[in-house]
Amino acid sequence: MNSPVKLVIFDWDGTLFDSVGQIVASLQFAARQFNQPLTDADAKSIIGLGLPEVAQRLFPTVPELHSDILQAYSEHYVANSTEDCWFAGVAEMLQELAEQGVKLAVATGKSRKGLDRVLKQTESVELFAVTRAASETRSKPDPLMLAEILSETGVASHEAIMVGDTSYDLEMAQKIAMPSVGVSYGVHTPETLAQFNPLTIVHDIRSLNSFLLAKVQWKEAI
Repeated sequence: MNSPVKLVIFDWDGTLFDSVGQIVASLQFAARQFNQPLTDADAKSIIGLGLPEVAQRLFPTVPELHSDILQAYSEHYVANSTEDCWFAGVAEMLQELAEQGVKLAVATGKSRKGLDRVLKQTESVELFAVTRAASETRSKPDPLMLAEILSETGVASHEAIMVGDTSYDLEMAQKIAMPSVGVSYGVHTPETLAQFNPLTIVHDIRSLNSFLLAKVQWKEAI
């Protein structure tokens, strides 16, 4: 990538926030309430999509139950995720990037209500210039949420980086010609992420921090 980095856009669950295990557990709980089969692998595979898309993918034969299943999921997740938190090192990484003058944003499959709750929980509302939730735009891998973030920040796609742990994150970036970084500690495997040609795939927060800071510091040096 040969352009200055002005904006870093992060996925939330599985990228910044250690919540994958609870999401899977809550989806399993909801499925059991309505006698719907659901494997851990299938539940994990859809993390990153908007909730309507989750229901369509996981429970395609019972559309009449989607609303009730999602309600059961949401209630269980809210009640049992109060101890979920950022991965170790995330707070420091975000602060260092902010101190370098780069804009930060979030693009997530969460609902706006869910995103606002975890932003408050992590005391990070002021860190992000823009946030987009799937409930207020189109779900990943449609790139609309990225286009909206670029429009609001005034940054070109080649001046931004999308960071995510799923193919949905990297695919939507690819569709809008935005560079991306895959993280392997979340949902999808490095092999899956590599199909979308990220700049790199990192395996921990320290490596992610080092990579992003190098891009920002390069901007300052030119």
